[in-house]
Amino acid sequence: MERSGDTLVAARKDTGQATKVATDFRSGRQVPTAIFAPADIRPAAEALRDIARDLGNFRVAACANIASRSPMTDAEGEVLASAVFGWPSTKEQWWQKPLLALSSPLPFACRYENEPFWANAHGIHTRAPNPLLDQIDLSLFEGEVNAKAVIVVPVHMSFGQIAAISFSPINDKRDDLSREFDLYSDQLEYHARRFVNGYTRVSSQRPWIPKNCRLSKREVECLRWAAVGKTDAEIAMILSRSCATVRFHIHNAAIKLEAVNRSQTVFKATQLGYLGNVAAVMVPHLPHETQASAAAK
Repeated sequence: MERSGDTLVAARKDTGQATKVATDFRSGRQVPTAIFAPADIRPAAEALRDIARDLGNFRVAACANIASRSPMTDAEGEVLASAVFGWPSTKEQWWQKPLLALSSPLPFACRYENEPFWANAHGIHTRAPNPLLDQIDLSLFEGEVNAKAVIVVPVHMSFGQIAAISFSPINDKRDDLSREFDLYSDQLEYHARRFVNGYTRVSSQRPWIPKNCRLSKREVECLRWAAVGKTDAEIAMILSRSCATVRFHIHNAAIKLEAVNRSQTVFKATQLGYLGNVAAVMVPHLPHETQASAAAK
């Protein structure tokens, strides 16, 4: 991958020739996979389809939200998987399987990885080691994925939404995509992200997310401990505050987040990125014995 001016260029190692992809970094509107209005969805999907075919004879499978049953559609309501990306009606329609995100290894892997990877029945291959992926069951890979190998681009978006865009070989038996991953993953990632982020922006409504919500440092601190299961009394001990003070901060956060209870307060704060990686919360200012006791609860 190299750049020529402001256009992304892919250098093919086998021929030494460069193939230009219509990606102009100076103006997002010149990117064929960019979406700014519902009418752009279908042309952008067609552009993503063509790019994938030109690069590696890949078929696209795109899911804007692995937690949703709704398939991606164009402005007229046509399902992109069949109308644009060419998944045949005779093949099992993966977008009509509501339990896919729970059973397939690909959406599962996208929950633990935020960079492109390629996978086959022998493993999930990432740019950098990710031990969390080692335990994923791949014994039924081909049946669950409808391919011997795929390149996957996870897209982690605002409010905790996760998209997954996969690229699988069309009508061949390739089970090793290491070469294609090295050559094309940057381009596939760029266009997949542009496509799914634009799609989500023009198709999503989030009226239950409060506008201009700013939590205080103390409110965030209390919610972080609540997120890992601490009670008001435990949080009060950890922060050296009274239970009433802890309840006051959590209540104020609930009002700001327009939440109806403690659980929804934590949920919304997490979606807005206030809590970060709650599993990494530590108690640096407590004695060692007290910290170990609090962490064990």
